[in-house]
Amino acid sequence: MTMTDLRNIGVIGAGTMGNGIAQTCALAGFPVVLQDLSDAALDRARKTMEGSLARLVKKATLTEAQAADTLARITMTTTLDLMADRDIVIEAIVEKLEVKAAILGKLDAICRADAVLASNTSSISLTQLAAASAHPGRVIGMHFFNPVPVMQLVEIIRALQTTDAVAEAVTALTHAIGKTPRVSKDSYGFIVNRLLAPQINEAINCVYEGLATPEDIDSMMKLGANHPMGPLALGDLIGLDVVLNIMETLYDGFDDPKYRPSPLLKQMVSAGYLGRKAGKGFAEYPAA
Repeated sequence: MTMTDLRNIGVIGAGTMGNGIAQTCALAGFPVVLQDLSDAALDRARKTMEGSLARLVKKATLTEAQAADTLARITMTTTLDLMADRDIVIEAIVEKLEVKAAILGKLDAICRADAVLASNTSSISLTQLAAASAHPGRVIGMHFFNPVPVMQLVEIIRALQTTDAVAEAVTALTHAIGKTPRVSKDSYGFIVNRLLAPQINEAINCVYEGLATPEDIDSMMKLGANHPMGPLALGDLIGLDVVLNIMETLYDGFDDPKYRPSPLLKQMVSAGYLGRKAGKGFAEYPAA
């Protein structure tokens, strides 16, 4: 399998990650089919992409014609049928093993046998996901980071079953869409989230134990560790529900108490204090 095999791209899920992936691929010149369950979700995605591209035009990074061409390369649909001619389909749906596995099963019945099925999962075992496909060798992880148009890294996660040809083709595609691929073997949380989520979780424990204010904890990590953003602000940006999902995946997967989610993290998610997207997390985020 070569780079030319992966030309037509499908993206499932038009949320924050999905529309970012679709925009990034279309901006690089690839035709994209973006699928979600409702027209309302697709309308929100289009508005988000229009706003993102407009900001690039304002910065003179992009011309208005290039922005219009990018949007024109994206076809939106509420059914999976249009994935039939895709060379690669990237799912970016809810971070639940059973939901992602069900989508892979549906794609097996729709996509060509040689189409690549990629998951944007942030922590779920790709080996488990691949086992849900009738063609497990074509399943691979493409973990993009938020905001997708800005963040350079894509973690390429090889399931135990992933073939060399698929890994090579997806790595080449990642370069072609202007991102930097780094390959990891399959393990819960992979590399970035295995390191990052426990740090955020431990910062939350520091708040829970009353050691310092959220503002001071973030300030200490910026001033003392030269981090551009404190761990609590980063958790708010990622979404505290996402952080909790990752910690639960690590905790369940490794059966190791060092990955136990903070009680305060659980409480905040239960309260709906999810961070920026909810307007409240460890800081307040007034609506624009």
